[in-house]
Amino acid sequence: MPDFSDEAVGEAKADLRATLLARRRSLSAPARQAAAERIQAELAALVRRLRPAGRLLLPVLRPDLGLDWAPYRGPKSLVAAGRGMREPAGGRLGPAAIGAAGLVVVPAVAVDLRGMRLGRGGGSYDRALARVGAGTLVVALLHDGELIDSVPTRDHDRPVHGAITPTGGLRVLAPG
Repeated sequence: MPDFSDEAVGEAKADLRATLLARRRSLSAPARQAAAERIQAELAALVRRLRPAGRLLLPVLRPDLGLDWAPYRGPKSLVAAGRGMREPAGGRLGPAAIGAAGLVVVPAVAVDLRGMRLGRGGGSYDRALARVGAGTLVVALLHDGELIDSVPTRDHDRPVHGAITPTGGLRVLAPG
């Protein structure tokens, strides 16, 4: 990967983020719904395969843009949240709960083949992923076309181990 200055990395991330989010916005409502249903089915299959080794926690964005965590109890347990996200209804486990998770699912705008994730730019997930246990599987949810060759990165960026796309299902990546 080319050696970029911190400013150039920030600009490259912003440009890539803008391009991919514009592509998402151009999807029809039925296409978005179909993609969400396929991702939920793949995620449910992954959870079934992992049981009883661990539990699945999903992120809950706090007002201060930090992350809390809540257990996933199936697609019907998800409710609309801020920023167009869906999150688990019910009790929260606190920011440190991610350290004991068996599987962590995070949103992403893009992920590259090394597992490097591009988020929305707030750093909330990178800060949270720094608390993940060594044996925890971290999976990002993407739209088709968002698993790409390379994502610009900074030192604080944290990798994921896999990505789920609507037509590709789960793809295990090689973080690092």
